Amino acid sequence: MSRVALVTGGTRGIGAAISMALRNAGYKVAATYAGNEEKAQAFRNETGISVHKWDVSDYDACGAGIAKVQDELGPIDILVNNAGITRDAMFHKMTPQQWHEVINTNLTGLFNMTHHVWQGMRDRSFGRVINISSINGQKGQMGQANYSAAKAGDLGFTKALAQEGAAKNITVNAICPGYIGTEMVLAVPEKVLNERIIPQIPVGRLGEPEEIARIAVFLASDDAGFITGSTISANGGQFFV
Repeated sequence: MSRVALVTGGTRGIGAAISMALRNAGYKVAATYAGNEEKAQAFRNETGISVHKWDVSDYDACGAGIAKVQDELGPIDILVNNAGITRDAMFHKMTPQQWHEVINTNLTGLFNMTHHVWQGMRDRSFGRVINISSINGQKGQMGQANYSAAKAGDLGFTKALAQEGAAKNITVNAICPGYIGTEMVLAVPEKVLNERIIPQIPVGRLGEPEEIARIAVFLASDDAGFITGSTISANGGQFFV
């Protein structure tokens, strides 16, 4: 029986690439989405991947959604915490709402999702938790105090939880993408991309969502069983840790 993978924010951008790559690798995959009904249903129709709508910042919604996925596909073996939002503003203009929305989705969402699958992974002595952080959680970014704080918190969560899961054959790792050619990044004006963003990337281009997806597929595999608590940077040489 193939293993079950759940990808949050898994119908668009990097998440969609991860969902499809896991499906192509033989996993049974479910993807969550928060708002864009039209794109989520189009993704399901195009890929055959099961899609489910809930807000990862809501603990009870995560529990109910995960229960539905497990009823449909079976126990969740691989969890990819990819869902994330931005509410960018310079700190002196940032509102408490902008702060809390980003922290609740991008950091607390990891707790909400992982907490509901963790005991099952422990009981079965197998699990893979893959957290999608960001280059901006490693180096910080002006105008993103909320986002950078949350994504840095994802790395601390990864390192701590990896130590708890290791004895039960559960690995917990993080991927930190740099600038990836998703719909969101490609919406940046071409002049800004070409003159301000790409020149900062030594390889001279944006990353592709599929490049991040291949890392996730490897971390989900049995071959990656000795890798846990790690942060894999995929940023074209823009930032080294």
